[in-house]
Amino acid sequence: MSIAVLLAIAVQTATLQQFTGGPLAPATTTTATAARATHPVVIAGRDDDDVWRSAPAITQFREFQPRENGDPRFATEAKVAYDDRNLYVFIRAFDPHPDSILKLLARRDVRAATDQLKIMIDSYHDRRSGFEFAVNPAGVKRDYAIYNDTQEDDAWDAVWDVATRVDSLGWTAEFRVPLSQLRYVPRDSNTFGFGIWRDIQRYTERVSWPVYRNSQTGISSQLGELRGLVGLPSPRRPELAPYVVTKNLSVPTGSEFDRSQKLTAGADVKYGITSNLTLDATVNPDFGQVEADPAVLNLTVFETFFQERRPFFVQGAGIFRFDVNCNQVNCNNEGLFYSRRVGRAPQLSFYGDAGSPVATTIYGAAKLTGRLPGGQTIGVLDAVTQRAAGTLDRTMEPTTNYVVVRGQQDFRNGESGAGIMLTGVNRNLDQWTENNLRRSAYVGAFDFRHRFLQGHYQVSGSLDFSRLAGTDSAIALTQLDPVHYYQRPGSGVSFDPTRTTLTGNAQELFFSKLGGGITRFETSYQRRSQGFEVNDLGFLLQADQQSWNTWFGLTALHPTSLYQQAWWNFNWWQYWTAAGTPVERAANTNGHVQLNNRWFVMGGVTLGQLGTT
Repeated sequence: MSIAVLLAIAVQTATLQQFTGGPLAPATTTTATAARATHPVVIAGRDDDDVWRSAPAITQFREFQPRENGDPRFATEAKVAYDDRNLYVFIRAFDPHPDSILKLLARRDVRAATDQLKIMIDSYHDRRSGFEFAVNPAGVKRDYAIYNDTQEDDAWDAVWDVATRVDSLGWTAEFRVPLSQLRYVPRDSNTFGFGIWRDIQRYTERVSWPVYRNSQTGISSQLGELRGLVGLPSPRRPELAPYVVTKNLSVPTGSEFDRSQKLTAGADVKYGITSNLTLDATVNPDFGQVEADPAVLNLTVFETFFQERRPFFVQGAGIFRFDVNCNQVNCNNEGLFYSRRVGRAPQLSFYGDAGSPVATTIYGAAKLTGRLPGGQTIGVLDAVTQRAAGTLDRTMEPTTNYVVVRGQQDFRNGESGAGIMLTGVNRNLDQWTENNLRRSAYVGAFDFRHRFLQGHYQVSGSLDFSRLAGTDSAIALTQLDPVHYYQRPGSGVSFDPTRTTLTGNAQELFFSKLGGGITRFETSYQRRSQGFEVNDLGFLLQADQQSWNTWFGLTALHPTSLYQQAWWNFNWWQYWTAAGTPVERAANTNGHVQLNNRWFVMGGVTLGQLGTT
């Protein structure tokens, strides 16, 4: 070997050690080390960049489905690198039959029946949150935000790159995730939670590093550690996205048309105050490119829930989540914050006609979200919407201010925690709206969780309070609507047409087994008083209810000669009004078996009783 080559190798090694503090540690079953890249990596689905030659390889992949902690059918190898702007991951998925790799085109965020590679990053390393970036061999991207350790938000979209290739050894994926898309606490040396999943679709096999255990709960809490991230910058992430829209309006005037131009402008702004606190703001936002809601035929008196897709509200949505009336038996997306209330369709549509606004205009909104070094998660949102007028300049929706404050504190490395939630709505009412809409609506809530016995068991709960104010006519309409039904006999409280305020409360208590062995269960008590109301900024289908729900499940995840996986569930629920009048009780049992030919066999039965009959 020539002296010049030896000198080049020595210089490269010295450069790597300068940034990492020494030789790069090899990967283990739960820890990996990232290599510092001296120049930006070219994303092409190849491992021919210099940094991939020096980055330690992650090879300790294990099967987790259908067999937990089994030997994988095919080998997988991954390497991680970084620089001042990006985190890079290269994954080689070995496959002796590349022509059998399943690759299909699909829309972004759509999970097709294909092979897949996915990286998961818990950049806060709080074992509660994180981000997922997935790709299939055809290059179709999917990304998710993880919150509360177990829940995934597929509406979250980040800016990142990936390239894939299918070759004689199998297929590869090379990821580039900008650090500006992640949230982390600035330190001299950072450690991220990190994991990689691989799906081999034709065998219905899933492998991971580190080993993921279906017998335990959680996603972020089961990730390994990515070390060696030295000297990460604190990106401010300034982003400005202005827009201008012009529209030609044609109004028939007799035998001719009166044409005029309408010009609209606005902007979205994002600024990273620190690497773990982000300020988002929008002025007169335009959501014209947001995917439309699906068509729904609703023949009930209860409102339909629609998923949030507007980018401003999707980012950091998990921070503001506070569920109400959600358990393992029944969950209908009810909660204290439903962002679709901001910019909603005018509530007094009977003042309008076919040419009236179908949505209220958002003057502006601002949001501060992030996580502090002491384990505190904060979220603050404020928005103002414009008055919407119908025919004869009658107000269909008044100028309204919305405020949300969410704070959480983790303890014991995320095993326990407590939080608060405050929401407020204030409307500028006039003669058209004061007898139909509430002037103000406030909600305050507290929640907690505590895991014990190696995290296999959990106790959690919440306590909520609500208060409405308005004219006696507006509060009377609230009492009579389907959420409350104060006029119902035997409700325990009576309809009062002279009320100008309405207060209520809600309580929830859960005890559950989350992991360990083959059994799982959850039992919960939930109660909402008749006056509890959160629909000004939240989503609630029914107040005046108390319930006891119990779920028990058996899980067999080890394949046998008869099946690959099997589940059996038992559900029992009982409902009363807040005053104790029986409403419903029922039980359900169901079973699911995946046969060795990948077919599923499922069945179940439900027995129920309404009232006391």
